[in-house]
Amino acid sequence: MTLVVVPVRYPLSDHSEMTLRKAVDVAGERDADLSVLHVNLYQNGDKVTRTDLKRAVESRIGSLENARYVVRSGFLVEETILEEVAADEADVVVIGHKQAGRWRRMINALVDDPDIDDYLRERLDCDVITAGAD
Repeated sequence: MTLVVVPVRYPLSDHSEMTLRKAVDVAGERDADLSVLHVNLYQNGDKVTRTDLKRAVESRIGSLENARYVVRSGFLVEETILEEVAADEADVVVIGHKQAGRWRRMINALVDDPDIDDYLRERLDCDVITAGAD
């Protein structure tokens, strides 16, 4: 079964909702399971639970079939997302254009002229879709 992973903030921002809606559309088009991911940052003392995340998503989007809710903890959001996507062997990751910008800055510290989509595809072996980039 195909898997689409979408990282979101908690509580859901308007931007996260837009990214999530794009991921729901992609999962529907590809008859895929959806993994909604939130990263608790150790340094912020975040304690969001899967139940919190599910309630927030369902209050903004409605009930989602074939969806699972995942909360991971880490120091760097981007690194934790990469680890989750790789561990789940996701077929697609949907990120918001703001997230792509943060990853671009992080990668820019490592390499010259980063292309975030190419960088992620090369390391994750999955499709990367940026929501809201238009």
